[in-house]
Amino acid sequence: MDAEIIIIGGGASGLMAAIAAGRKGKKVILIEQKDRIGKKILATGNGKCNFSNTYQDSRCYRSDNSSFPIKVLERFGVDETVSWFENLGILVKERNGYLYPNSLQASSILDVLRLETARLGIKVYCEERVTKIKEYNQGFRVFLRRREITGKKIILAAGGKASPQHGSDGSGYLLAESLGHHIIPTVPALTGLKVKEGFCGKMAGVRTEAAVSLFIEDKLVSKDIGELQLTGYGISGIPVFQVSRYAGKGLLEKKKVTAQIDFFPDRKEEDIWRKLQQNIKAHPDDFAEDMLTGIMNKKIYLVLMKEAGIKANAVVKSVPTDKWRKLSAYMKGLSLHIIDSNGFETAQVTAGGVDTREINERTMESKLKKNLYMIGELLDVDGICGGYNLQWAWSTGFIAGNHAGTD
Repeated sequence: MDAEIIIIGGGASGLMAAIAAGRKGKKVILIEQKDRIGKKILATGNGKCNFSNTYQDSRCYRSDNSSFPIKVLERFGVDETVSWFENLGILVKERNGYLYPNSLQASSILDVLRLETARLGIKVYCEERVTKIKEYNQGFRVFLRRREITGKKIILAAGGKASPQHGSDGSGYLLAESLGHHIIPTVPALTGLKVKEGFCGKMAGVRTEAAVSLFIEDKLVSKDIGELQLTGYGISGIPVFQVSRYAGKGLLEKKKVTAQIDFFPDRKEEDIWRKLQQNIKAHPDDFAEDMLTGIMNKKIYLVLMKEAGIKANAVVKSVPTDKWRKLSAYMKGLSLHIIDSNGFETAQVTAGGVDTREINERTMESKLKKNLYMIGELLDVDGICGGYNLQWAWSTGFIAGNHAGTD
């Protein structure tokens, strides 16, 4: 055998697995199809690498097998991750629960991982694409474009489909299927959403605090509050990212998907209506658009007024009460029809993947095939924004590498 353990994928989970196995004294080969390992790590946290979060809860991770993620994190969670990186030399900075390297540079995390793989003598093959995996002599034969290698155990860490420019092109799913595993349909997650309504373009460039509620066939499935970004194609920003995986699932199933935007999440509609009435009564001879000057962004309220049937240059007292009331309702709940997401090209993570019911949560080993492990984004687990997807990579990578390295 060329190696005791072959790891396919040199991202966060693959690097963690390689180091965990290497520390057990195993001969490890790490295969990466890009020209260098860990490229996607450099893009995390806007280049600052938000590598985990002190707040951990089952609601921070999504999966068709909802109990699976937290069981994994109970075995290797944020405390273990922090200690692990501190032992590699990282000084950890915490900001409102978000964990970063003190340098605020993703390269710091990647560099300590690369240094440790070198110290352990882990052999790294870059610019190598795995085309096929076959069982061979109580182990596996891995077919690459330029060579074939054999190993006793395989850890599949090939990632999902998000950010293909960093090497995640979905090829790992084909390898998993070829080895007997089932794939939960995949969609982009943590990405912007495109809407049917053309008026969003008139609000492009605006950032505002808002609550975003996502409905599938008129049923509320997810909600988040944060800074909403209005764009030419629709909506973006953290609250949109958090609900986007559900939008993707709904669209995949050809269902009606809508988002409701609440521009005043900290106030009741009656409070908004009362303030609007106050302004109307105080300035009946002013232009209608002047009634919202001190209430919200002009780009937004001009669109909402038009949707409510109110002309911006109309005299306040000439506008019927029912139209003002309609405007008030839009301020608390503007409905948008979601027609698509921004796709895998801009998505931060993939929702869907290898069915975790086929994976042992204590070891990350396949229940279908001995000595085969699957980790990271390849699995049907996606985290919310805030370092959770990297935590998932560290947790699954360590557990798999540690177990595979123990005979």
